[in-house]
Amino acid sequence: MPSRTASRLRSFAKYSAATAAVGATIYAVSGAFSTPPDHRATHGPPHPGRRFFARSPLLTEASAASADAQFLGGTDPPSRKQLIERLKASTEENPFDLLVIGAGATGAGCAVDAATRGLSVSMVERDDFASGTSSRSTKLVHGGVRYLQKAIMELDYEQFKLVTEALHERAYFLKTAPYLSYQLPIMLPVYQLWKIPYYWAGCKAYDVLAGAESLSHSYFLSKRKALESFPMLKKDQLVGAIVYYDGAHNDSRMNVSLALTAVEHGAAVANHVEVTELIKDSAGNVKGAIVKDKMGGESFKVHAKGVVNATGPFTDHIRQMDEGTESKGIVAPSAGVHIILPSYFSPRHMGLLDPATSDGRVIYFLPWQGNVIVGTTDSPTKVTYDPMPTEEDISWILKEVENYLAPEIKVRRGDVLAAWSGIRPLVRDPAAKNTAALVRNHMINVSKSKLLTIAGGKWTTYRAMAEETVDKAIEVFDLKPKGPCVTRTMPLVGTEGWSKNLFIRLVQTYGLDPEVAEHLTDSYGDRAWHVAANAEPTGVSWPLHGKRLSPGYPYIEAEVRHAVRREYAMTAVDVLSRRMRLAFLDSGAALQALPRVVEIMGEELNWTRERKRGEYETACGFLETMGLHWSQIAAAEPDAPATTKGSEGWVSLRRESWDEAVAGLRRSLFTVEEMERFRAEFGRLEKPAKIEGGVGGAKKRIGVVGPKEVGRLLGVVLAELPAKEEFEGILNKAGLKNKNELEFNDVLEIAASIKEERSRKRQIELVNEFGGSRDGFSTVRSGGGV
Repeated sequence: MPSRTASRLRSFAKYSAATAAVGATIYAVSGAFSTPPDHRATHGPPHPGRRFFARSPLLTEASAASADAQFLGGTDPPSRKQLIERLKASTEENPFDLLVIGAGATGAGCAVDAATRGLSVSMVERDDFASGTSSRSTKLVHGGVRYLQKAIMELDYEQFKLVTEALHERAYFLKTAPYLSYQLPIMLPVYQLWKIPYYWAGCKAYDVLAGAESLSHSYFLSKRKALESFPMLKKDQLVGAIVYYDGAHNDSRMNVSLALTAVEHGAAVANHVEVTELIKDSAGNVKGAIVKDKMGGESFKVHAKGVVNATGPFTDHIRQMDEGTESKGIVAPSAGVHIILPSYFSPRHMGLLDPATSDGRVIYFLPWQGNVIVGTTDSPTKVTYDPMPTEEDISWILKEVENYLAPEIKVRRGDVLAAWSGIRPLVRDPAAKNTAALVRNHMINVSKSKLLTIAGGKWTTYRAMAEETVDKAIEVFDLKPKGPCVTRTMPLVGTEGWSKNLFIRLVQTYGLDPEVAEHLTDSYGDRAWHVAANAEPTGVSWPLHGKRLSPGYPYIEAEVRHAVRREYAMTAVDVLSRRMRLAFLDSGAALQALPRVVEIMGEELNWTRERKRGEYETACGFLETMGLHWSQIAAAEPDAPATTKGSEGWVSLRRESWDEAVAGLRRSLFTVEEMERFRAEFGRLEKPAKIEGGVGGAKKRIGVVGPKEVGRLLGVVLAELPAKEEFEGILNKAGLKNKNELEFNDVLEIAASIKEERSRKRQIELVNEFGGSRDGFSTVRSGGGV
């Protein structure tokens, strides 16, 4: 006992010292230790004034007409075919200033920065905008409150500077695309009283470091207030909570907006164009690339004065094209695994951070796009085109979730609507003496043949990384920009005519469902007018326009056409995962919407029947990487051959196994047919042995059954009755062991417990039998964050 007391005292002293180091200053700057007034409920940033959004002086204004008239009557963006022709038109005598390889956050950011300085820019992407890491992030725009904790505890000044820089970049991020990004309160629940001042001081320091660009200030909540704000929280031993603010965004839509902004400023941008070889001049310097249009199959050359390698996890692949096999790998890939849960597991406007999971990793629990994203980051992995979360990954996250949710809330495998893994390219600087050490943030490297590589970093600092990269490119390639960097204050496409109330005008003009209208303005900004203008009549009294692709989500068919016509979507996966976010929010709903998406895209792009079938199969394969089990795909096609693709290739699968596999992945334990049979059998066996008071004093009969009838009822929904020991254990756990009369819900709870356990076991068996088992991820942390 004395040793335990001493240990606690040492911990208290440690945290108190850290708190004291910043506490007095923070208190003086930030004000009283109290909950802010009620206006904190407004979580989105106010619509910024027009003065902030000075368009690039290099872009001529089309007209001074109203925003609505300008965007509805304006010229269409150049087609992908026209952009490809511009790429082909480059020559050794008339090259682009820059060729950017990779159109993720960093590459697209570089294209925007360079184009708005007046440079001639080309950008190619092997797959699609944000097809890799940039669409698989944690969706946060943040400085990194846990990195600030590390900086203070370890007196690490470099880490401290990185947090400060990221906080300033967060402000620019939220202002340049306010319809895609917003501030979000995140709760830190506290279960030990003496940690309250420690967490409070840290969050106040986080506020102060942001300076004038600070979001709403952090505040303390009592236990009662914390449970009111986050009623799903575990209340046992809870003493209070600290709430701080960070940014959140729609990552792939942000990436598409960057690409469109680059095009608007004159860049020649093409997705689904792969670099197959680098072009070098007689001096051995990189002067462009040979690329292949994966849509048409044609190869051609793109000439440029300089080439920027911004390919994220695939950085080493391009470097090897430059330096050959002698090139040393610099990427240390780190996986971030996330799952999506239904909206009812979290408040709509409050996130949660668990800073200390069972193995030291961090879990975020964030409302996003109407559902809840739960994820951890930083697990060493291998670089693959389509990383997949394993069942071990998903199970670990679900287990950790149970630690901070109320015990009556059961989070099941069937509640997981989608799951994905993103690869963050942590990097080693090849020019450093210690090449094994990871770079803290990002790294810019210029090879002997003048290939400029930018790698590392995170979404929040993409703009600063792009600015630094273009500065370096101007120096190395002797470029002549026509103006300075303007990206700190330049709005992205969709911002100028946007306001928070724009969706109301869409409702009134087109008769859209308010939920759909708000989704459109939050995803497309002022370009929502274009989408709404193409919305088809619903054929019902209300809403008048906007046919949904999936009943539970606000995505409409007009978005598919808009994605093809104005956003360069070329495949069904482009649409379902990156123009719309349905594949990330609910892979099962995406599968249901897939046939209609393929049909619409076929009309727009003149696809053959074979191409449509190929798109369907390719998209099904992609949805597997988003957490959709192959048995669900097989079950969605009654006439499909009794084979499906597992991780080891095409394997035979008994059709009777499909239902067993899918059962463990359903959100509801019982089908409609099972519930109807169960009700009918209970009604046949019940006896009127229980009377309860009804409304107005009237008596109502509650039907019950005895223990002997329970077995017959269970047989209606279970293929095999449980053994006596298993049955008694379930009764005991449910508190029903000594009851002689069981109501309908009592028996249903018993059946649910048995079915849930069997579904879980059968799912594990099927994964091992047909999909193979994968190694769980390491607990080694890299110190990064997606």
